[in-house]
Amino acid sequence: MTQLINRRDLDFMLYEWLDTAQLTQAPRFAMHDRATFDSVIDAAQALAQDKFAAHAAKLDANEPHFDGERVHLIPEVKEALDAYIDGGFLSAAFAIEHGGLQLPYSVAQAVSALFLAANPGTAGYPFLTAAAANLLRAHGTKAQQARYMQPMLAGRYFGTMCLSEPQAGSSLGDIKTRAIPVAPAHPAPATLAHPCAAQPDGSYRIVGNKMWISGGEHDLSENIVHLVLARIEGAPAGVKGISLFIVPKFLVNDDGSRGARNGVRLAGLNHKMGYRGTVNTVLNFGEKEACIGYLVGQPNQGLACMFHMMNEARIGVGMGAAMLGYAGYLFSLDYARHRPQGRLASNKDPDSKPVAIIEHTDVRRMLLQQKAYVEGGLALCLYCARLVDEQAIAEDPKVREPLHLLLEILTPMAKAWPSEFCLEANKLAIQVLGGYGYTRDYPVERYYRDNRLNPIHEGTNGIQALDLLGRKALMHNGAALKLLLARIAATVAATRDAPGLAEYAQALQRAADTAAQVTLRLGQAAQQGQTDLFLANAHLYLEMLGHTVIAWIWLQQAAAAQQGLATATAADRAFYDGKLRACRYFFRYELPKADSQAALLMQLDDTCLTMPADGY
Repeated sequence: MTQLINRRDLDFMLYEWLDTAQLTQAPRFAMHDRATFDSVIDAAQALAQDKFAAHAAKLDANEPHFDGERVHLIPEVKEALDAYIDGGFLSAAFAIEHGGLQLPYSVAQAVSALFLAANPGTAGYPFLTAAAANLLRAHGTKAQQARYMQPMLAGRYFGTMCLSEPQAGSSLGDIKTRAIPVAPAHPAPATLAHPCAAQPDGSYRIVGNKMWISGGEHDLSENIVHLVLARIEGAPAGVKGISLFIVPKFLVNDDGSRGARNGVRLAGLNHKMGYRGTVNTVLNFGEKEACIGYLVGQPNQGLACMFHMMNEARIGVGMGAAMLGYAGYLFSLDYARHRPQGRLASNKDPDSKPVAIIEHTDVRRMLLQQKAYVEGGLALCLYCARLVDEQAIAEDPKVREPLHLLLEILTPMAKAWPSEFCLEANKLAIQVLGGYGYTRDYPVERYYRDNRLNPIHEGTNGIQALDLLGRKALMHNGAALKLLLARIAATVAATRDAPGLAEYAQALQRAADTAAQVTLRLGQAAQQGQTDLFLANAHLYLEMLGHTVIAWIWLQQAAAAQQGLATATAADRAFYDGKLRACRYFFRYELPKADSQAALLMQLDDTCLTMPADGY
C-alpha cells in the first residue's frame, strides 16, 4: 500500500520548526488549536488513503475518454470528490463568512499535500476549483462571488484557468481570443445570429480557442466556471491588453438556477504521459454559437488578476512535485528494507544469506539524496504557506509588505526547485527498485510520469527562472532579495556557534554572499543594455539560488532537530538523527554545486546564447 507521508516528519515541520500552533494566538485563527489541526489532517490522511490512493492506478490505466457527446471517467473519481467535498476540504482555507473552515493556509497546504501524494489526477479538480474561487474572492464583484464563487466552495461548480492557446503556448502576449463588448444603449437585434453579436446586458461575446485546459469538460459537477484570458477589441497589444472573464459552461439564472448551455465546447482531449486522471482539453469559445463571458476586474488588467490564481497554483505545483517525490522515496525506502539481494563487498562467503539492499552503500546514497530533496522541497512549500498566514494576520501594512516581497521571490523557486529535483528523486526511486521499478507492478514509474508534468505546469521552469532573475531579484532595487538574504543571515547568526552546525552556517553564509555578488554582476549587465546576455543563464541562476534557499531551509530544520534531541525519546532520536544527516548530505553533496554555477554566471558566459541555430 502506498504510504503518503512520514507523519512524524509532517508534524515536525508544522509544529517544531514552523510553530504553526502559535498562529492560534491571532484573532483570525483563535477558534482553532493544535488538536483541531491534527484532527483535520488525520481525516484528510484517512480519506486520501481510502478514496484517492485506492483508485490511482486504475485511473492511470483508464484515462478519461470522449465519445463525441460527453467525457467519461471511472466512477471512483466522483465518489472520491464527493467525499472530499462532504469533508469540507474544498473550502478549508476560506473564511467562515464564505462557508469555509478558516484554517491557516499552512495547515490547508499540509492537507493538500496528502491528496496530491495519493492521487494527483483526481485531486486536480478541487485544487483548480479552490484557486479559481480564491481569485474571485480577491477580484470578483459581490454579485460574481454569490453567483460563482459560493457554488464552487460548496462543491456544486468546479473551476478552471484558461490561459494558453494552440498558437501561443506560454507566450500570453500573443493570445488571440477576443472579447466583443456590449453597448447597453444599442441592444443587438433579435435576428442577428453572428457569434460576435453584442449583448444588451453589458456582457461580452468570447471568440477563440484555449489549449491544455485541465478539468475543461466533465460531468463531475453541476457547472464548470472557466476563467478565461481574452483581448477586448481595440485593447493594446501584448500582455497590457489582456482582460479576464468568467465563462460558465452553463449560464446561471438570477435565482441561481442553471440556465442554458453556453457556447464553450470541447474540441478534443490531450493525452499526457502522466496526470492521466485530470481530463485535459482543447476548448472552442463561440465557434458555432454565442459564448457569453463576464469581465472580472478592470479591462486590460486580466493578467494581474490571473496571477493571483497562478501564483497560488505555482506553490501548489511545487507542493505536488514534492509529494510525488516523497511518495516515491517512501516506497523505495520500504522496498529497500525488505528486498534481500547480494552481499556486502567485504563478505566473501557466497553461501551467506543475502542482505537487504538498504545495506548497500549506493542504495543508501540514493535514499539519502531522495530524502534531502523531498523533505527540503516540502519544507520550502510549507514555509511559503506560513508566509501567507503571517500576511493574513498582520494588521500593519509595514509588516505585510516585506512578507509579500519575500513570498514573491520565493514563489518561482517553490514551483521550480521541487519540480526539478523531486522529479530527480522519482528517478532515483525507480533505480532503487531496479528492473521492478520500471514496471507498472509498482507505483514508482507512475509517480515519475505524473511528476514529469510539473516542470511544465503553470509556467515552465525556464519561465520561472526568467521571472526570478529578470523581475523578482531586482525589483524595488533588490528589496525582495535583500529580505531573503537578511533572513538567511539571521539563521546563520543563530547557528554559527551551535555544536555540529557551525560548518553548515559558514557554508550557507558563503553561498548567500556569492548569490548577492552574482546578482549584482548580472544586474550591471542588465543596466548596460545586455538584456539577452543578462538572462542567458537564468536557469543556472534559479538552481544556484534555489540550492542556497534549500540549504537555508535544511539548516533551520537541523537546528529544530538538534533542539528536539535534548528531550527526545529513543524512537525520536533516530528521527532527529536522520534530519541532521540529511542536512549534512545536502551541505556536502548538493550546496557545492552552486559554486560552479556561480562561476559561470559571474563570467556572463554566452555559450548557450551564441550557439547558432544551424549549429545543432
